[in-house]
Amino acid sequence: QVRFVESGGGLVQPGGSLRLSCAASGTDLRSYYMGWYRQAPGKQRELVADITSSGNTNYADSVKGRFTISRDNAKNTINLQMNSLKPEDTAVYYCNARWGTSWGRGTQVTVSS
Repeated sequence: QVRFVESGGGLVQPGGSLRLSCAASGTDLRSYYMGWYRQAPGKQRELVADITSSGNTNYADSVKGRFTISRDNAKNTINLQMNSLKPEDTAVYYCNARWGTSWGRGTQVTVSS
């Protein structure tokens, strides 16, 4: 089984930025259709953004224009650059292969003054 490890979360003020990173030991992520997901308290997990093996990207309407998903092949990571953060972005953020069913610990993002 592949274990994805998320990092980069933290506390940030509204309008601020964070960069999340997703790594997988011993696995070449270039061949994976990957997604970033988030789950806020009391809500279902939702897809935030995804990226295909060829680099095509897709974003939820709520984050379009503010978030950017990308691949760093040199570091074998999937990144999520989050700008202009809003309080409603507060959630635990997870990475996973699209159609994946096993979830890691995620990384907490809190947007608050």
